[in-house]
Amino acid sequence: MIQASKLIPQGKGLAAAMLKRASTIELDWDLRQKSRFEATDSAGRSIGVFLQRGTVLRGGDVLVAEDGSLVQVWAAPQQVLRITHCQNHGTPFDLIRAAYHLGNRHVPIELKPDFLQIEPDHVLADMLRAMHLIVNPVDAPFEPENGAYATGGHALHHGHEAHAQEAHGHGHGHSHAPAHGHHEHGKDHDQGTGHDDHGHQHGPDCDHGHKH
Repeated sequence: MIQASKLIPQGKGLAAAMLKRASTIELDWDLRQKSRFEATDSAGRSIGVFLQRGTVLRGGDVLVAEDGSLVQVWAAPQQVLRITHCQNHGTPFDLIRAAYHLGNRHVPIELKPDFLQIEPDHVLADMLRAMHLIVNPVDAPFEPENGAYATGGHALHHGHEAHAQEAHGHGHGHSHAPAHGHHEHGKDHDQGTGHDDHGHQHGPDCDHGHKH
């Protein structure tokens, strides 16, 4: 196993030719938040990653192995919920409103000009559909926002999470913890919606020619 303990954010300062020769490694969001893990790169090498605690890897970052070789990190496709506004009855402002409510629940969110992405959560999906938004499960890279207190292009994820836990009186690391009360409240609603999380999903007033 080759150890990598140095990180070059976004490969800054590295020549394009060096990056072209670098091996690559695809990691999902859960793994990119860890500072200690083992993975296999595109050259088939076992890489032991040992980074400063609290480091969050982003797609495009470069790890430097102990032998001087470079390993470029890419965000692996994973299952996420893609949220868009209803073309017939909604407006782009609906996405801003949704981001506000998700942010209040400390949910990691990827913000794009025309959609949002979050990790799968059926209760939050039902909440968003009730707000007349379209929610579809897709496989895609997940790069949530760093947050207001990020430095150097990398989120202080663990410190922010600990602060959120202290504020809400929680001691575990589940990012949806502040929404436990919402989850309890949403059980009956979830059982009665009849929505299939694996198909095309939309809000109750969105007319796409589908029958409910």
